[in-house]
Amino acid sequence: MSVTASRIRSCMERLRRTPFHPQWLLGDFKKTANWVQRDARGLVLDIGCADRWMERHLSRECEYVGVDYPATGGRLYGARPDVFADAASLPFPDASFDTVLLLEVLEHLRDPSGALAEIARVLKPRGQLFLTLPFLYPVHDAPHDYQRYTCHGLLREMAEAGFLVDDLVENLGSAESAGLLFNLALAGMMSKAIEDKRPSLVLFPFVAALVPLVNAASWLLGRALPAWTALTAGYRLKAIRP
Repeated sequence: MSVTASRIRSCMERLRRTPFHPQWLLGDFKKTANWVQRDARGLVLDIGCADRWMERHLSRECEYVGVDYPATGGRLYGARPDVFADAASLPFPDASFDTVLLLEVLEHLRDPSGALAEIARVLKPRGQLFLTLPFLYPVHDAPHDYQRYTCHGLLREMAEAGFLVDDLVENLGSAESAGLLFNLALAGMMSKAIEDKRPSLVLFPFVAALVPLVNAASWLLGRALPAWTALTAGYRLKAIRP
């Protein structure tokens, strides 16, 4: 990465929670944390735990175990798990956890069906799985980005693993999702222009000014018009092991 690109990324990170950032519409982890915190209980297994960010959001009654994959967890996410393991081959006894978290992880698994079967195995009866994943979102953490699911594909995977889906919702409205994709495309194209040192770099001020306008317009449209559920940035799902 060039010095210029590195400086721009550093600057953008400071703007992460403002409308000047391309991913502002996506929000932060607080919404997911509150959703999990409300119902998570007992012994909690966090698969793909990264830096264990979710641990500090759980209630004091929960006991936390973090798992991450050795080939990617440390290099990409600075993971600090209790155990390094493959999600499709968990080193835990049957029916040993009350809650399992799989947050923005399923798209990165080589064997997603095997991982869901393993989660069903280690969950206690009536245990809960909290899962989030992207749907309309760019390839990220390449080459470890393997699949996307429609809501129907996700329901199929849950049924085949033996889960009962308790809740499945879009994590972002259609207007906001469209604005997010547009801004991510702008950011990706400008990153490529910086990397290749192209003449189109002169457009950078225009693109930088366009991002907050797209964010504001998408946010307003999302409140003025009903959401179209066929278009979303991702899904949030809670499922129960019968």
